[in-house]
Amino acid sequence: MSPFNGDFLYQQNAPTTSQLPAFRLAAFRRPDRAGAEKAPTAATIEQRVSSLLAQMTLEEKVGQLNQYSGRELTGPASNRKTDLLNSIRSGQVGSMLNVKGVADTHAIQAEALKSRLKIPLLFSLDVIHGYQTVFPIPLGEAASWDLAAIRESAHVAGREAAASGIHWTFAPMVDVGRDPRWGRVMEGAGEDAYLGSQIAKARVLGFQGEKLGGTDAIMACAKHFAAYGAALAGRDYNVVDMSEQQLWEVYLPPFKAAADAGVATFMNSFNTLNGIPATGNSYLQRDILKGQWKYPGFVVSDWGSIKEMVPWGYALDKAAAAQKAITAGSDMDIESDAYSASLAQLVKDGKADVGLVDDAVRRILRKKFELGLFDDPYKFSDAKREKKVLSDPQHRVAARQMAQKSIVLLKNDKNMLPLAPQRKIALIGPLTKAKRDLAGSWIVLADTTQITSVYDGLTKRGGKNAPQVLYTKGCEVLGDSRAGFAQAVETAKAADVVVLTVGETWDMSGEAKSRADIHLPGVQEELFQTLKATGKPIVVIIMAGRPLIFNAIADQADAILYGWWPGSESGTALANVLYGEYNPSGKLPSTFPQSGGQIPISYQQYSTGRPVTKPGDIRYKSAYIDAPNTPRYAFGHGLSYTTFKYDNLKISQLSMSAGQTVQVQFTVTNTGQRAGEEVVQLYLRDMVASVARPLKELKDFKKISLKPGETQTVTFTIDQDKLAFYNQQLQWAAEPGEFQLMIGSASDDIRLESKLTLVP
Repeated sequence: MSPFNGDFLYQQNAPTTSQLPAFRLAAFRRPDRAGAEKAPTAATIEQRVSSLLAQMTLEEKVGQLNQYSGRELTGPASNRKTDLLNSIRSGQVGSMLNVKGVADTHAIQAEALKSRLKIPLLFSLDVIHGYQTVFPIPLGEAASWDLAAIRESAHVAGREAAASGIHWTFAPMVDVGRDPRWGRVMEGAGEDAYLGSQIAKARVLGFQGEKLGGTDAIMACAKHFAAYGAALAGRDYNVVDMSEQQLWEVYLPPFKAAADAGVATFMNSFNTLNGIPATGNSYLQRDILKGQWKYPGFVVSDWGSIKEMVPWGYALDKAAAAQKAITAGSDMDIESDAYSASLAQLVKDGKADVGLVDDAVRRILRKKFELGLFDDPYKFSDAKREKKVLSDPQHRVAARQMAQKSIVLLKNDKNMLPLAPQRKIALIGPLTKAKRDLAGSWIVLADTTQITSVYDGLTKRGGKNAPQVLYTKGCEVLGDSRAGFAQAVETAKAADVVVLTVGETWDMSGEAKSRADIHLPGVQEELFQTLKATGKPIVVIIMAGRPLIFNAIADQADAILYGWWPGSESGTALANVLYGEYNPSGKLPSTFPQSGGQIPISYQQYSTGRPVTKPGDIRYKSAYIDAPNTPRYAFGHGLSYTTFKYDNLKISQLSMSAGQTVQVQFTVTNTGQRAGEEVVQLYLRDMVASVARPLKELKDFKKISLKPGETQTVTFTIDQDKLAFYNQQLQWAAEPGEFQLMIGSASDDIRLESKLTLVP
């Protein structure tokens, strides 16, 4: 048992009001009348920060800039534990990572309050897609295109984490990712800057609420700043080399959206950008973030990224790395020991500006005041609230709803789905009974035995929809053993329909999980082909952390559901979709390639000087001669159990000038027999510009719900901003000329088109 898990330490270590510094008492004395206290204004917080900063020694200032992982603090005695406790008690630590739960956060906070100025710690954790309740991985959530649901997912995760003593999560990851070999695509929102920006805002507001300080929310962190999603060859921790125009147009917008949404912190990235490590990149952190964007929060390094500037060959040693990092605008050091070891001496030697140190400390203290930690250092460590929140049954309901919305119906030949009741099912595949794998990478507290497997989801159904299920595993995710094939064939022959579960294990996508070959691993696709030979109809469920290549399945399966890693309610959500209790509405946030040679890949292709204008006519054109030139599944693709008709396009005016807006109106009708949701997508193309423009760019979308036969009028507003781009001078501007307007169900399924002219 952790030595910090008892009430005795709470009573012994928690300071009384009389022990708190006078400046804190004056700033936060509670009024006599209950409920009359008002939240401090930004101006009074700045006064309090300045008052505290004036009392701090240089060493105490540097202490606020250090974060350490605290797993050892809740374990047995060790030298590391002793050193950490001593550092905390002497005010040499500003934040702790990987300490969770009311008992431990309360007790370790008490250690911080033994320091001279009793400055409370920030407790942080990688709460990426859930705390105790596991939601689908972020890329899966992005497939919902449902901003309200995504915000609710982040809110539940933040609520659970906050109830467990956590103040701060290292999420959302808002990197645009166009290379599915990169394992961290699972943490982001896909390939598109516009969709990614909307989701970034939703997640920030979900984690934080409208304003910091509530005990049902935590600080968010926009990461990784910047361009990490473009790491060369899809390899983690690798170089990035790109034009300024691409940086501003594709990779920075989600970060700007997060900043505009009030995200409390930024995290810099492991990559270099055009030769400069992001952690030491003044252009990113000083010029753009804190300069042009006037960002008031603070920047934290990624784990060890300050000291990693040494092996990059950008800093001679760790002291030089500390000097470069603080100069560039990296405020807090995670696990490099660079600031703690060197920064104070660098200031004394005149090699680092104390004003930069003060600015970093001010930014960190500001967040501690905004959270209310100087008023009540233990406000997030409430055992009763922790028990109540973590037992809230509505959280799993939210997880199930989010999982259902994330599932993408890729294929459904002859309306194979939904399954008819009482058909005998052969449930086959290595992920059929999996639980841990369905949670995916980055889980922090979940009891994975409580995750609903696909087998559970189908076999626990009752009533008239209770299926007769036959099960065999068939093969493993990895390896070349075909020993289970024969039994799989016999099982399939005894059933009416085969439901085959394939994909990746949880540790095949995520940080440090880059893959050169993203084909469906092992012999899983061979198992599919063996089962296909039986003549039985086959529904394939693919669960993975990234887009995969599965051409045989794509060509021959009767139906395909892409479930990503769906989280706590995986099996129930998938069963509900299989049986039509939920009509799938997910749309791909990433393009799925047919060949690894197509990577990196995005729907935002350019015409080139020699475009392919006719299928098959590729002679001396920009095309591959040995592989397909189109993706397997396009960005925005996703089917439904019903059908939708787009009609009656009306545009308020066919030309517009600067400052004007154009209303684009049309109708969508549910022409099928089931209620369903449709994600209506607006794309634009600038036909001629001073910089070559993509063939289409997503500029807006709406998710609508329609009953059978129902028609809804949808309106998009086009303003000058939707027509703008970054020109050669990196100015955001719209140039006069003609624009192609496209409305559709996917980037390759355009239903309505028109032209719009921007006049001088």
